[in-house]
Amino acid sequence: MSISQLLAQYGEEYLAALLTTWKLTAICFLAAFVIGILITVMRVSPIRPLRIFAELYVQIFRNIPGASLLILLVYALPYLNILLSYFICVTIAASLIPAAFCSEYLMAGINTIAPGQIEAARSLGMTFSQTIRRVVIPQALRSSVLPLTNLLTATMLTTALASQVPMNPLDLAGLVSHINTHAVGGVMAFLISAALYCATAVVIGQIGTRIDQKVRILR
Repeated sequence: MSISQLLAQYGEEYLAALLTTWKLTAICFLAAFVIGILITVMRVSPIRPLRIFAELYVQIFRNIPGASLLILLVYALPYLNILLSYFICVTIAASLIPAAFCSEYLMAGINTIAPGQIEAARSLGMTFSQTIRRVVIPQALRSSVLPLTNLLTATMLTTALASQVPMNPLDLAGLVSHINTHAVGGVMAFLISAALYCATAVVIGQIGTRIDQKVRILR
C-alpha cells in the first residue's frame, strides 16, 4: 500500500492511535514524575532505610527491560490472583521505569544547589520537609527541565509497549501491527507512525526548550 492509500483507509485509526499514545504518555509521565520526586526525597532523606529502598528502586528499574516488566505484570500477576487490565499493566510498566530516570535527573539538579543554601535554610529553623519543598525541589526542577523534556519523549516511546498486548484502543505501534496483520501495509505503515512520533517529539522538544529558557537558573 502507498501512503495515500493507507491514510485513506486508516486515517481515522491513525488519529485515534495518536490520541491514545498522547493519553498514555501524559498519564505515564505524570505518574513517573510523582514517583520520581518521592524516590528523590527518599534518597536524600536522613532515614537510612528509605535511602536504601530508593537506591534499590533506581538500580532495579533503571536496568530492567520494559518488555520484561510488562510480561511480568500481564502473565505472572494472575498466578497471584491479581488481575489488572492491559491498559493498567502498560501504564505501570511505562511509569515505573521512567520514574527511576526522573529521580536520577532530579538528583543531578540537586547537586547544582550550593550547600550554603541548605545550611541557610537550617539556620532559619526550617525542617527537612520544608527545606525539600521550598528550597531543594523547586531549584532541582528548574535545573532539570531539558532532561525531563527528554524523559517525556522517552516515555512516549516506552508506551509502544502497548503493542505487545491486545489493548483497545490501539496506540501507534499497535496500529502498525494491526495493519500488517489485516492488510499489506509494509514499511509505509511504519513510516506514518514514525513520522507522527517524530512530530510529537519535535513539539515536546520545542516546548521544553522555551520553558528551560524562562526558568533556567543562571549561576
